[in-house]
Amino acid sequence: MLAAERRDHLLALLAREGKIIAKDVAAELGISEDSVRRDLRDLAGEGLCQRVYGGALPVSPAVVDYHARQAVAPDGKRKVAAVAAGLVRPGGALILDGGTTALAVVHALPQDLACTVITHSPTIAAALLDHPQAEVFLLGGRIFKHSAVACGAAAVEAAQNVSADLCLLGVTGVHPEAGLTTGDPEEAAMKRALAARAADTYVLASSEKIGTASRFRVLPFEEISGLITDAAPHDPVIEQLAARGVEILMTD
Repeated sequence: MLAAERRDHLLALLAREGKIIAKDVAAELGISEDSVRRDLRDLAGEGLCQRVYGGALPVSPAVVDYHARQAVAPDGKRKVAAVAAGLVRPGGALILDGGTTALAVVHALPQDLACTVITHSPTIAAALLDHPQAEVFLLGGRIFKHSAVACGAAAVEAAQNVSADLCLLGVTGVHPEAGLTTGDPEEAAMKRALAARAADTYVLASSEKIGTASRFRVLPFEEISGLITDAAPHDPVIEQLAARGVEILMTD
């Protein structure tokens, strides 16, 4: 089989099965595992898959920078945001992650809602200026411009001194094997620090993130309260997660 044919075969397998196991592909095609791994390296270099130990997973489209992300699945993000905003209670304290779905949550909150919002995103804090009854606490640190959020040791330390009823957390990938993932290690650490300070953590996951993976794990599914998504109820990944006991909050 020519290299181009192997490439097409791998991409088709990834789309159909949601993962590639290098040793299985090698046995199927009668080639070495090194050849498969080399093909996967090439595909990963083009942003077409996420390499993991033993193979590859679908790559998340949400790893592009903040401005590009605004054009990715805006309708799905609005649907997820509407459900998430309904979890915020009057007088409650909310830790709100950065990102475009979190920004949609701000727009979905009633403007007269009295609550406390803690965030490490200057974008989120600025958007909340239009909510006169919302008390806003902005956690500082080094700004990670790719996602427009504060990260690093100073931001993590600041997060350790707050607490909230609810944390709404964004990720770039939701995969049954890879877990909840994102594309930067410091951002992943910050997300863990935020989630650790809330009584309940719900993950905001529009459908394009379901079944995909990024390089760095944020949390295992056992450490979240639930997942909010607009994916189809019978999506294989959603069914697998529900069978494992993950609470799934579906949009209309």
